[in-house]
Amino acid sequence: MRKGVKVVIVGGVFAVMVGGAGYGAYNVLSALNESSGGGSQGAAQVKTGPPSAGEVKEATGKFFAAWERGDAATAASYTNNAEAAAQLLTAFGSSAHITGVHITPGALSGDTVPFSVKATVSYEGKSKPIAYDSRLSVVRGVTTGRALVDWQPSVVHPSLQKGDTLVTGEAKAPPIEAVDRNGAVLTRDKYPSLGPILDALREKYGDVAGGTPGIELSVQRADAGTPGKTLLTLAEGKPGKLHTTLSATAQAAAERAVQKYAESSVVAVKPSTGEVLAVANHRSDEFNAAFEGRLAPGSTMKIISAATLIDNGITTMNGPAPCPDTAVWQSQTFHNLKNMAPNEKATLANSFMRSCNTAFVKYADEVKVDSLTREAEDRFGLGQDNWKTGIVSFDGSVPASGGPDTAANMIGQGQVQMSPLNMASVTATAITGTFRQPYLVSPDLDHRELATAKGLSASTVAQLRAMMRLTATQGTAAQVMAGLSGDIGAKTGSAEVDGQAKSNSWFTGYRGDIAATAMTQEGGHGGDAAGPIVAAVLRTGS
Repeated sequence: MRKGVKVVIVGGVFAVMVGGAGYGAYNVLSALNESSGGGSQGAAQVKTGPPSAGEVKEATGKFFAAWERGDAATAASYTNNAEAAAQLLTAFGSSAHITGVHITPGALSGDTVPFSVKATVSYEGKSKPIAYDSRLSVVRGVTTGRALVDWQPSVVHPSLQKGDTLVTGEAKAPPIEAVDRNGAVLTRDKYPSLGPILDALREKYGDVAGGTPGIELSVQRADAGTPGKTLLTLAEGKPGKLHTTLSATAQAAAERAVQKYAESSVVAVKPSTGEVLAVANHRSDEFNAAFEGRLAPGSTMKIISAATLIDNGITTMNGPAPCPDTAVWQSQTFHNLKNMAPNEKATLANSFMRSCNTAFVKYADEVKVDSLTREAEDRFGLGQDNWKTGIVSFDGSVPASGGPDTAANMIGQGQVQMSPLNMASVTATAITGTFRQPYLVSPDLDHRELATAKGLSASTVAQLRAMMRLTATQGTAAQVMAGLSGDIGAKTGSAEVDGQAKSNSWFTGYRGDIAATAMTQEGGHGGDAAGPIVAAVLRTGS
């Protein structure tokens, strides 16, 4: 018998369980239960196809009734993963101390049932009501043919993910009162996308910020390194004050800007210090893509690529960078954006501001396989897994890739991966010449050592600034940056992703002592979605 298959003897009946124990065990038991009614019931044909409305109503009614009376095992038996369901539903009563459950189903929509939950959370003499909405779907059991609740942790509470549980007790960390660089209080109510970030800051700095913990109902994550989430506070703790580098003004602008485009993220930094001024996400989940995203940055990568060409003596901003219609590198053909006129006499500055892909691809045979990697790591501080921003972040990745990826990496495709935080830092380094690792909380608070890099020469900085200014005033970013005064510069980018109808939109820019980068998944060209987000943030500073 192959590995992973177990023979189970239940009441004299042999059954085979394969794969997940919970699902397999449930099907064995439910099959036996269904066949125990006598006669030929057990040999009856198993139902197939989507559950009927009547079956959906019956299955959910039984599930809700068992859940309401605190019978976790019975409620779990009406799901398609009894083991996992029983664990979480048991914790709902025993660890979360939730009682008096009342569930009100909403209008049935196909196989989906929305519902509301009202209950009471009690712990050590303190009680508070809790109310929330959730939803579930009903599916046909593969083995039994029964209508079963399709088990997801979010059925119990929408904030729960796989492996999470609910716990009521003294909070793991004291609450914090996070304030911006000028002392303005930052709350999730006023700045919604800061919610997960404030949770992460509390998890890391709650103990050193000087507060005392309260009593809370919270989500305990399966991954111990992922911050939990407070759902209800039964007894207030004393918050400790945590100073951040954020600017309430820039944060407010970032919040408003990302709301206009789904799946968008933006980060703003202060180039002269590395301080993070704003971080905002508009996503269907709570993932901090602004800090942790790992996506191809498209043509915003040409900032590093141009620096690589200059620093390796291959060309200069006024030197040649011909822009043909197509370029072939190791049997792979690269194209420019539609309607881009070829220019065989183009300079690097001209090809940069028009975002000509082929100009950079044509130089792939003049750079070493690791030239771009060395530039990114040694001068821009990327890709060494040593950034300590104050919360979890990604440091970027520019691997030394051979084959077609040597050329693809030059235009921000291939194997290059970046977050908006990474590219905001790239812009900051490009215009100052000094890599200053971005951070959200001062390293003085916990004595952490920030990453370093040797930075860029004054000549390279002067050329990068000039090319970015040309892009912002005459090139692909001119329309977005119009109306912004002072010292400005920008670079657009669009990154094609397999399986997506539209490319990801990237845009990075600076104005005075603020640099910002935005990314919008399936947002199209850089100026279409990400550009307006960056411009909105840049308007708040100079």
